[in-house]
Amino acid sequence: MGINLKLKRKLAQAYNSPSQKARVLTEGWLKNEAYCPNCGNEYLEKYPNNTPVADFFCENCSEDFELKSKSIGFGKKVLDGEYESMLDRLADAHNPNLFLLSYDLSSYQVSDFLVIPKQFFIPEIIEKRSPLSTTARRAGWTGCNILLDRIPETGKIFLIKDKQIKPKEDVCAVWQKTLFLREERKIQSRGWILDVMRCIELIRKKEFTLADIYKFENMLAIQHPDNRHIKDKIRQQLQILRNRNYIQFTGKGEYRII
Repeated sequence: MGINLKLKRKLAQAYNSPSQKARVLTEGWLKNEAYCPNCGNEYLEKYPNNTPVADFFCENCSEDFELKSKSIGFGKKVLDGEYESMLDRLADAHNPNLFLLSYDLSSYQVSDFLVIPKQFFIPEIIEKRSPLSTTARRAGWTGCNILLDRIPETGKIFLIKDKQIKPKEDVCAVWQKTLFLREERKIQSRGWILDVMRCIELIRKKEFTLADIYKFENMLAIQHPDNRHIKDKIRQQLQILRNRNYIQFTGKGEYRII
């Protein structure tokens, strides 16, 4: 059977708080309808409530997932937890992948459901929020935002988009394509690869040249002010992406996205 986009209203009947209703509805849907984008396992298990960081896990391949949901989509930013804790967990092998689920309250249907694999999380996509005021219950507490527009599109893997279900084999194939990033333990080095991947996407062509990428030299220099050899670094990242079959070198400074 295919994925059912309907949220089961009866799951939330015992709750009065809108946020609690949303949590129960979306977690219930995910447990019944979602699958693991890494191995394709049809069943994701839920961690006990209030488990730090992760909400679901795959018993088959041990991938962890955090779920965030919203009724009107996510825009360019996603509100997350405490800033320093978020930075600390980026280098942790158990940092979860992130599910983002948006739903239509008028029809109680899932509109969009995507996953951002954990290898795309680097400090540059974490924005520090202003501390809570001195009059707040948690005065001084500092949260963060996840900047979705700083993540390459290949790191936003849709299982459902505009209420259209994507084929599972396509979802799993896109997931597998960037797993090589997990082998890069140094977050700064991974950040360089992701920045060049994003530059490739901004060209908006399947085939591109080294000259096309060099046009982003100034942008990359701003993002990496301590590096004085931007073009050398660009070529290094292209070589890494070529070796990992993310792009193909076709000769004479020309490349193709695979």
